[in-house]
Amino acid sequence: MTRDTRELLLAAARNNADWCDAVVRGHGPAGAFAPDHWASARRTPPLYPDAVTLAPGAAAASLVAGIDTEAPGCSVKDSFADLDLAGHGFEVLFEAEWIHRPAGAPVPEAASGPEWSQVATARELEAWEAAWSGSESTGLFRPALLGEDIVFLAARSGGRIVAGAVASTGGGVVGLSNLFAHDDAGEDVAVDAVWAGALAAIAARRPDLPVVGYEHGEDLDAAVRAGFTPIGSLRIWLHTA
Repeated sequence: MTRDTRELLLAAARNNADWCDAVVRGHGPAGAFAPDHWASARRTPPLYPDAVTLAPGAAAASLVAGIDTEAPGCSVKDSFADLDLAGHGFEVLFEAEWIHRPAGAPVPEAASGPEWSQVATARELEAWEAAWSGSESTGLFRPALLGEDIVFLAARSGGRIVAGAVASTGGGVVGLSNLFAHDDAGEDVAVDAVWAGALAAIAARRPDLPVVGYEHGEDLDAAVRAGFTPIGSLRIWLHTA
């Protein structure tokens, strides 16, 4: 692993932990940062990890001791795929790849489609979450998240949000996450067009920063088509014992 790749992985992991911490903070006490991991002592909202490792070689025992493994759904984001949590009652839920796109890289061309804009109000955020979840807003994403460093991006068609993403800036990178498109949104918001639209919106705001994230399966294939390069593996562990 080159020094540049290691630094990107560290930045991506920290950026993601900061995003998770911001989401958790909207629901109560925030998590705590240790030198090698972030962890929340209380169960986190659905789909968000209870801990994220920030450096290779994190101490599994101390990490697990700081999270609530009694409540169902406890999970750990093993950012460097180097933990063994099986002995602590966890199983690997899935594996993924961190991805990186250099600052200033050309944005992929996309057919004309919905215009992307930034979510600015609590009401818009509620509509964004409903579109993202495919059902209705549950209040997972609180209005306090709206700010300069965290941007909810929305693509609209006929006044309806048909695609979106989150761009969180920190640690010298932009973290791209929660990218989605409705299955019934039409060809203009097919997956490659969504990646292109989100990247164009990010480039318009922070052209000076690289973009990072993580994906697996078909979403990873789409990210590679959009100009990302896989730079390292991660694992999501779910407590099952």
